[in-house]
Amino acid sequence: MNTNKTHCDLDVWKGSMNLVIEIYKITKSFPKDELYGLTSQIRRAAISIPSNISEGSARNQTKEFIRFLQISQGSLSELETQFIISRNLEYLSSEVFYEINGKLNEIRAQLCGLIHFLQKRLDSK
Repeated sequence: MNTNKTHCDLDVWKGSMNLVIEIYKITKSFPKDELYGLTSQIRRAAISIPSNISEGSARNQTKEFIRFLQISQGSLSELETQFIISRNLEYLSSEVFYEINGKLNEIRAQLCGLIHFLQKRLDSK
């Protein structure tokens, strides 16, 4: 990355940070008996996305950054699965599910685009 920029300048990081806030608000309404189960898992997966983006961007190696972005993709897929489970358990409405799913797809596309960009740059060296 450009030495003057940080992970905070990345749209994918900003979007995933906003997602974390939304996830916390949504999971507040989940049953209290899920606090240490599904609620905790969902929150950890959501937090993992921007956390890995920021950690990877702090590495001075493009290859490592790509690896951390791939870990973020894994956390995103984990979060998607947990939201499907939540919908199936009727912990959230279909409307909320589809809204979050759209945001997950947007972040997924941004991660894929950034990985592709970095991979091309790495391959051209």
